[in-house]
Amino acid sequence: MNQSRYFIFICLLVLLLPTTSVFGQSEADTVSSLPNVEIRTSVDKADMHIGDLITYRLTIIYDSTYELIPPPLGANLGAFDVKDYKQDIVKVLKDGRMQSDNVFILSTFTVGDYIIPPIPVAFDLPDSTRKVIVSEAVPIKVKSLLLDTDDSLDIKPLKAQHEFLRDLTKYYLWGGLAVLVLLAAGLFIWRRRKKRKGEGEPEDLRPPWEIAFERLAVLQEKNLIDTDSFKLYYIELSEITRWYLGRVYQRNVLDMTTDEFMAQFEDVMLPLGIYDNSLEFLRFADLVKFAKLEPERERVTSDFERIHALVEKVRSDQMQRQIVKANEDNTHSKKEEILPPSGGTS
Repeated sequence: MNQSRYFIFICLLVLLLPTTSVFGQSEADTVSSLPNVEIRTSVDKADMHIGDLITYRLTIIYDSTYELIPPPLGANLGAFDVKDYKQDIVKVLKDGRMQSDNVFILSTFTVGDYIIPPIPVAFDLPDSTRKVIVSEAVPIKVKSLLLDTDDSLDIKPLKAQHEFLRDLTKYYLWGGLAVLVLLAAGLFIWRRRKKRKGEGEPEDLRPPWEIAFERLAVLQEKNLIDTDSFKLYYIELSEITRWYLGRVYQRNVLDMTTDEFMAQFEDVMLPLGIYDNSLEFLRFADLVKFAKLEPERERVTSDFERIHALVEKVRSDQMQRQIVKANEDNTHSKKEEILPPSGGTS
């Protein structure tokens, strides 16, 4: 029991340390409770076998005057893999409070006693302060299928290993030769790359939407969906999205997290719907890349079409802005031609 409490304490420390970066405010205050706020965690079964699916539910009931910051999709769920999820299902209770349900379908293939770690939940209060409440940890026992059988498995002890006397001289010679060849090849490749780097690669001067459409076409030709390489597919698709928006709006955002990336565009006049679509897509891509979520093929196809439409919408908006700017410059130039020179007579 003491070991279990110690483990929960360590989990709380690990979760609370990055709280400021997760919720984006350094002044977030972690509290044990808030008025009219309830946080409940539950699973449909606490004992499971390897490969079974369990439903983990995080229910948040809170006052309607509070603004709930939904828990991050990439929340730490311990040794469990996310097979499916439904996030922030909101409804209004009879007493006027709000209820948000977050449901995760989990599974694991290792045996032992595990704990689904606590999840931090943040609220923005009417007085402009941010409070964080941590949910309770949920213990799960994962059992082996062999333990439920009546058959006794009599495992005999291992026999002593038999030693074979071999002459390894030729292996040492061939191994040494292989190492020399690899070193020579590595040195050659290193020098060649250094030479290319010194010469510098020519900058692609095409408009960013032409490059983005080309990269999307190349990604589609790889047929990663047919080989179920969803993680690699979403890595490339999200990189194309980040590069394109960063190039068009002159933001260096390739190495940022999703929240940091989207924060760069809060003060940018994006076309209608681009910000919300980008945020939803990048958060779902994070689940596929980091939480091992396996998306449905219809979702993969719709995400590709979404990014293709995003590129086109931004392109159309930029072309329209260029036309407006050209007309304004032309009007300004004509006004300067009409005005008399300084010191002249009218």
